Amino acid sequence: MKIDKAQAKQTGIQLLKYGVIGALNTLITLVAFYLLNTVLGLSYGISNVTGYVLGVINSFVWNRNWVFKTKNDVKRELLLFVCGFLICLALQLCVSWILLEGLDWKHLPDDIIPFFPMKKAGQNIVMIVAMVAYTLANYIYNRFVTFRVDPSGTPGKK
Repeated sequence: MKIDKAQAKQTGIQLLKYGVIGALNTLITLVAFYLLNTVLGLSYGISNVTGYVLGVINSFVWNRNWVFKTKNDVKRELLLFVCGFLICLALQLCVSWILLEGLDWKHLPDDIIPFFPMKKAGQNIVMIVAMVAYTLANYIYNRFVTFRVDPSGTPGKK
């Protein structure tokens, strides 16, 4: 299989845009998580899911209109996007549980990062690690399921 230079460039630009939106989503999710969990004292689970829901709303709008630029049935794409979100969120929660409970990272000392001490350091660190798993899985899902392109270059068609 020969790689087309124009297609490789387009994919590179798409990945860069996805990264920008991912960074924005990460910021939205982390700020929401920190405010809800650390400042307001809500549980890890509620704070985590709320942060992801806010991030996913932002993500769908930007990915559909700017990254993947699809004009397909918005309801179908939204349904696929939400399914992908739920699958990847489940993965993220599993990673979180393994690190928090299985490896007991919830008891990491608050000064584990010397230049940035924080309350509940273990939970905040776990959140960042689990977000990496989520982000990678979510890009793959959206690229090949939600906003897929067929071999002729038509978005969303089989």
